[in-house]
Amino acid sequence: MAKQKHPEYQYLDLLQEVLDDGIKNVDRGTGAVSYSVFGRQTRYDLSQGFPLLTTKKVYWKGVLHELYWFMAGMSNIKYLVDNNVHIWDDYPYKIYKNHESRSKNQEGISKEEFVEKIKTDDAFAKQWGDLPKIYGESWRRWPTRTDRTIDQLGWVIQELKDDPDARNLIVNSWNPEYLYTMATNEDASRFPICHNMYQVSQKGGKLYLQLYQRSADLFLGVPFNIASYALLTIILAKITGYEPGEFVHTFGDAHIYENHIPQVKEELSRKPKDFPTITIDPSVKSLDDFRPEHVTLNNYDPHPVLKGELTVAGGLYEGKKK
Repeated sequence: MAKQKHPEYQYLDLLQEVLDDGIKNVDRGTGAVSYSVFGRQTRYDLSQGFPLLTTKKVYWKGVLHELYWFMAGMSNIKYLVDNNVHIWDDYPYKIYKNHESRSKNQEGISKEEFVEKIKTDDAFAKQWGDLPKIYGESWRRWPTRTDRTIDQLGWVIQELKDDPDARNLIVNSWNPEYLYTMATNEDASRFPICHNMYQVSQKGGKLYLQLYQRSADLFLGVPFNIASYALLTIILAKITGYEPGEFVHTFGDAHIYENHIPQVKEELSRKPKDFPTITIDPSVKSLDDFRPEHVTLNNYDPHPVLKGELTVAGGLYEGKKK
């Protein structure tokens, strides 16, 4: 019997395809150059291991705390900063700098000084650390035309218990009222919603989750996204009493930034290792029970880390004023 191909090759093959056949793009806001393909899909059977990529070390602490940040409905980076996770620092700092450049009364501060003030100054963190209309708010506190908010993730969990065969178990983060030039200038989100919708389904006692990601930074972002949504699938299965099934990752625009190409080529020279496994503490019975310390990562032995610079692109195009 032929040996089954390691599931990580789905990701590596997509990297190779973009290197070979990707179409060149230039971001109109930043000038960042990338190469992309459109419309692809990968699938990970969670009974065969946890898809935390092994061809480079993935920042597990960041994955875990970011997912909890989303699941708890938070949108202020102070929680992440307090836990020494800095993957979201750039966007609120960009907003602050844009405000600073328009105000003669603001003194210029570095990103490091900005982050330190988020950590130590609660009033500053409240004013400048918040990223409204992003994932946590959309998942747990979707804004409506009234004062009511909608807990989409909580609803999905309850609906799974009430109607296990439901076909409408969708959590959406794409709200046109606040996005791009569909929004008024004052309401527009300065952060680009990238992983914008997921659907959950129970089939044969297993829980499946499919993510639609309209824009995917393959080198930096996608390894995080794979791990995050695979972990979300496992947590939701635990809460609802099912076995984890598949995580299905559907891409719109899948791209590699030009400044990541050397690292991508290095990653493609490496062979995948066995995936790790995940253990969830049995005390987790509900969404509100869950905490990052309830997750244990077992037997993760990746190749060394490959670093790349984050491209802060997308969101409201600042050159377009309404």
